[in-house]
Amino acid sequence: MRHITGIYGGSFNPIHEGHVCLAKALAESDFVDEIWLLVSPQNPFKVDADLLDDELRLHLARLAVADVPGVEVCDREFSLPRPSYMYNTLTALSAEHPDREFVLVIGADNWSRFPHWFRSQDILSTYRVIIYPRPGFVVEEKLPSRVTLADTPLLDISSSGIRRRIAEEPDYDGEGLSPVVWEEIRAKGLYNSRKPRTFAARNVNQ
Repeated sequence: MRHITGIYGGSFNPIHEGHVCLAKALAESDFVDEIWLLVSPQNPFKVDADLLDDELRLHLARLAVADVPGVEVCDREFSLPRPSYMYNTLTALSAEHPDREFVLVIGADNWSRFPHWFRSQDILSTYRVIIYPRPGFVVEEKLPSRVTLADTPLLDISSSGIRRRIAEEPDYDGEGLSPVVWEEIRAKGLYNSRKPRTFAARNVNQ
């Protein structure tokens, strides 16, 4: 029996408690055996997004889930052509890990525009899809046979909101972030535009 791995992709700019809570809930569910947080270097729908350095976002994601059973961080898209298309990523992962069944995990917001994804029908014909709830988005009752709506926690936390609060609120205390991620963001001055936004390799194990 093959291991079932959920692929939960995103910019994670930065990773927050909503991401971690969802990944943990899915990893503990009957849908998958584990969750891989796939850090995307460039989302085709966010080409002009103001992203932190790839390695920094990867580093923060690893800090956030270091002690979360069944959840790992994947950087496979860093070595694939850009922009990153999920069909290409899933195909590459399937070829490299024939012992695993990969399941795509996406939010209800992304499901609403899924028909516009690159080779969306090929994804549906090859992979199962799990949709998780998102505030303000309603998922139709009748879904394709390989698509499931998961009953996961609905936390209204956004990375963009956190970035704004860091930049604009001097008394922001890291609400919505795990303490270790907030500590790293503060130490490196991230999202306040006063310090470098690139990753220093010497800090990986600090």
